[in-house]
Amino acid sequence: MSRTLIDIHILQTVPPSNLNRDDTGSPKTAVYGGVRRARVSSQAWKRATRVAFDSHLDTSELGTRTKRVVELLAAEINDRAPELSERATDLATETIKAVGIEVKAPEKDKAPQSGYLLFLSRRQIQNLADAAIEAAGADDVKKALKDAKVKDLADRDHSVDISLFGRMVADQADINVDAAAQVAHAISVHPAETEFDYYTAVDDHTGDDETGAGMIGTVEFNSSTLYRYATVDVNRLADNLGSTIAVRRAVEAFLESFVRSMPSGKQNTFANRTLPEAVVVLARESQPINLVGAFESPVRESDRAGRTKRAADALRDEAREIERAYGEQPIDSWVTRLGDDTASLDDLGPNVPLTELVTQLGDLVGSRVEERS
Repeated sequence: MSRTLIDIHILQTVPPSNLNRDDTGSPKTAVYGGVRRARVSSQAWKRATRVAFDSHLDTSELGTRTKRVVELLAAEINDRAPELSERATDLATETIKAVGIEVKAPEKDKAPQSGYLLFLSRRQIQNLADAAIEAAGADDVKKALKDAKVKDLADRDHSVDISLFGRMVADQADINVDAAAQVAHAISVHPAETEFDYYTAVDDHTGDDETGAGMIGTVEFNSSTLYRYATVDVNRLADNLGSTIAVRRAVEAFLESFVRSMPSGKQNTFANRTLPEAVVVLARESQPINLVGAFESPVRESDRAGRTKRAADALRDEAREIERAYGEQPIDSWVTRLGDDTASLDDLGPNVPLTELVTQLGDLVGSRVEERS
């Protein structure tokens, strides 16, 4: 049975910024190729991508990840059956327990919470609420919920984001969802140094003998040209979603959102939001292939070429070498890019606007899923 894997490669330059900081407030970094690089964690960009889904998908196609799942379910029960408002929290608690999820005792004036973040789709919340409302009329609510097999209700009708990014349920491993998408940590294609911005905040209301500096401090930042990579296993996504139309919408939304999104760290301070210089999408049948090896030798600008051009050339060369050495010829490919510095990437696929890339990728995914079914 043929596989369909979608590899997304991005080159993106960001100005002074602190997209993703560690516990000390410093921009995250990593050593690669013997030099320190700027880094943005995969979790940060997955979160940004999930937030961007709101612009491309209906809320009914998305999920919620929260510890406050009892509160979320109780609100749904209350909306569907207002006459049960006084029992909604208790019904929600028993329903979540019936799924097999441990629920912690509530703090003062708060609903109970799960011991960890729980990812449920909108449809799953609705289905669990319906089961809770039905069980509310039984003499033994716990038995009614067990008979309703509420655990199964939490393991079907997965949302797009759960299907892409997966779900781990510590208490009930059998309702885990294997992620169809993998996102790499973004790293700079060149050495990167952390710098410090010394700032003062002026107090607008001061006396004549005062300097006006009400606060001083420092903010750490760096600037970089990042290589970003993600891959989507279309077969696994189809298994999770079960619908060709849903799979196509999920892949299109993921591509658009991953390309356009950016982690929100310190955006008000640096106004650092940019769009990529280049997006290369390669559809494969064998395995996903991260092309980060193109930058193991760090890119260094010169009088003749800046970082973007050298990075684009290196990415093109790495892709071609992998094709030559391993016979890894993509089944289809596309490029969306800016300016002359990225022109070498046209060797990897037709140069099209992002909207056309998304549509053509959707066509490919739809036809491949139909063939598989």
